[in-house]
Amino acid sequence: MASKAKIIGPNQARPSIEAPYVSEATMKYAVANAWSINPGLVRPHSRGQQPGEDPFGRSFFAPELVMQHQEAIGLSDEQKIFFKTEIRQMQLRFTEWQWKLQDEMEKMVAIVKQPRVEEQQALAQLEKVLTIEREIKRAQVTLLVRIKNKLTPEQQAKLEELRKAAAK
Repeated sequence: MASKAKIIGPNQARPSIEAPYVSEATMKYAVANAWSINPGLVRPHSRGQQPGEDPFGRSFFAPELVMQHQEAIGLSDEQKIFFKTEIRQMQLRFTEWQWKLQDEMEKMVAIVKQPRVEEQQALAQLEKVLTIEREIKRAQVTLLVRIKNKLTPEQQAKLEELRKAAAK
């Protein structure tokens, strides 16, 4: 029997071993929740860049933006299936990483709360936290690249228009 993870809300228990169905509304919540794990994919503004500006982020299209405007950009059935599959697979991974990251952060807090912090132990624990964060960021960028590559140039242009209109 293949094990499946259940997408959950922030105040619910750990995923169960079996969950037969994930609704589209739940998937939208999950995607938005996944991006809130660690949304900062680039360093703070650099020379010539305005605060709050994100040239890296502007180069891609968030899954929720694509889902929200699927009719307006004319997603094909094949594209919809591709995006749903990719998002579900990534969400399962994000859920696992959320749990791992929380566990490792709790361990980190316990280490640094001590009156005297064992430096090597703290740095070793920090490496564990940073490794998970790196995996999350890599997966986020992978998903964004796959989404962008599956969209036609016309769909990308339409999404860019919609994003600019929403920013006004």
